[in-house]
Amino acid sequence: MKEILLACSSGMSTSLLVKKMEEEAENRGVDVRIWAVAQDKAVQELENADVLLIGPQMRFMKKKYAKTAEEAGTPLDVIDPVSYGRVDGKAVLDHALKLIDG
Repeated sequence: MKEILLACSSGMSTSLLVKKMEEEAENRGVDVRIWAVAQDKAVQELENADVLLIGPQMRFMKKKYAKTAEEAGTPLDVIDPVSYGRVDGKAVLDHALKLIDG
């Protein structure tokens, strides 16, 4: 099972994106767990994740998470603003899986 963590300002704005990503994963038969947390919980949740994607409105936080993610060997990136705005679960899931698989 692949573990995909999303982080946003409050953990709420990504909930619809999580749902769309889960639907896409189910349609493909991909075994994943996807969850969203507020920015202040991301570091502690990172140990449970295979990848951390942060909302585009938080791109400035990438540096804050980078050291912890690197130490954990967890890929980290900012969600594409267009995909985020369109709530494009397919595109965001594709990006997360690409980061996990290297």
